[in-house]
Parts: sequence; structure tokens; C-alpha cells
Amino acid sequence: MSIRPEYILTLSCPDQRGIVHSVSGFLANHGCNIIDSAQFGDAQSATFFMRVHFAVEDSSVSDGALREEFAALGANMQMNWQLHDAHHKPRVMLMVSKIGHCLNDLLFRYKSGLLPVEIKAIVSNHTDFYQLAASYNIPFHHLPLAAGAPAEAKQAQEQKVLDIVASNDIELVVLARYMQILSPQLCDALKGKAINIHHSFLPSFKGAKPYYQAHERGVKLIGATAHFVTGDLDEGPIIEQDVERVDHSMEPETLTAIGRDVECVVLARAVKCFVEHRILLNGHKTVVFK
Repeated sequence: MSIRPEYILTLSCPDQRGIVHSVSGFLANHGCNIIDSAQFGDAQSATFFMRVHFAVEDSSVSDGALREEFAALGANMQMNWQLHDAHHKPRVMLMVSKIGHCLNDLLFRYKSGLLPVEIKAIVSNHTDFYQLAASYNIPFHHLPLAAGAPAEAKQAQEQKVLDIVASNDIELVVLARYMQILSPQLCDALKGKAINIHHSFLPSFKGAKPYYQAHERGVKLIGATAHFVTGDLDEGPIIEQDVERVDHSMEPETLTAIGRDVECVVLARAVKCFVEHRILLNGHKTVVFK
């Protein structure tokens, strides 16, 4: 029994009357049934955002015809649109250094079928997790980069990262506590398809040992932030955040343990939103359809 074609349409365009009517009418006229739909009009930017998950119930409607004919509607309404195969599992590369809780969590979710992706590679500047990668039968690439390495060495290391991305046709790079600052060139090459987890509730407590900084300030909430990677360190469009309440009785180690749990959950949510095409960029912000 063949699986019926299903697609996820995402779009943004200048806000105007009749967008939902035009899109739903197009789908109905092409033998498609909408499974779920979400939309948002941003008054500040006068931009309309939409995500539609639909099934093609008319076997005579081909993928090529659907895309070609929707292109005319998209051009008429000045849409920036993408049409994704809903059954496709995006190809993902994970990057990690010496702290492995986010890596371990993503691998478990992937193996358990909770995260609809294909993890094609794990890249690290250390060798700590090569056995973990092997246990999941995922290629592990050790790309060392010494502290204070010259620019030429960093450039060569990052070129190897891009080679792995290209050879595996990677659609998403996840920095699962990869503790190296990416160059502006690498950020540009991965624009819109690299997600980082920041170990605090941005914007706050940047730099080393954020939970120790939080402890010194007597914070009552700690959290984590998943965002797109840009050339501006930890300033990329935010995708997902969460917090946990803490109190004065907790030591820095306790805050660290709680924070790492939050990081895992936040990063997993962000990755799932990405692979389900729920994130649309809105300038320096995101629209995330739940």
C-alpha cells in the first residue's frame, strides 16, 4: 500500500486580504485536503506568515505540477514560500565538545523515533564521544582545534566541517554544546540551518560558568535558549526558551544539573520545530507555529 503524498507549505508575504482564501482554494482545486493550518499576521512588519500541512488525495496531481502552479500564486502575492515533503526526514549533523548531555539526549530521541531525523554525522574537536557515536552506528569526525590556534588552522578545520556538510547533504547542523566560536564565514555558510543551545536564559550571564554567575547573583530562575547561529555571538533569532525555578539553598552544582536538563529539553524542542518546518524568520525574530 503506497503512502499518500503529504506536504508542508510555509510562506511569508506582505499582509493583504485573501491570502488564506487563495491558498486553501488552490489546494482544494488541486485535490488536496488540509490536515492542519496556522497563520499569523505581524502588524509591526505588515507581514503574513502561514504553515499548512496537507495531503494530496488526487493521484493525477504530480509534485512538479503542484510546485509549478503554486509558483504563479506565490509570485502574484509576493510570497517567500517553500513546499516540503512531510514524509522526508531531514539529514542532521551534530557538533559537540566535551559536555555531552545534549548530544546524548538527541541521540536517544532519534533512536527512539521521537525525533524524525536522520543523523548522518557527529563532529567534535575532542574524542570523548566517539564510542557513544559508534554505539549508534553514526560516523564520528574528530576535527581538533587547539586553543589559540592561528587563523589558518581554524579556517582549515572549518572547511572540513563544510566538507562533511556537503558530502552528507546536511540540512541542519546542531551545536549540542560545541564550545568553539564559529567564524563569520562559517556562520554565513550555515545561515538558517544551524541551531545552537545557550546555557542561560538570554540575554543574561554570558561567558564562562553561567550557573556560577547566577549563583553569585542569587537568581530564582535559570533557563536555556535555543537560537539560530549568526555571526553575532549568541544574538541569533531565538527559537525556544524555558526556565526552572531555583532557590537560595541550591549549590552551583545543583544549578548546573538543573540547567543541563533544561538545555536538553529546549534544544530538542527547537530541533523538532525545525524539522517539522514550524519556524519562519521574521527579521531578527522568529515565528514558531506550535
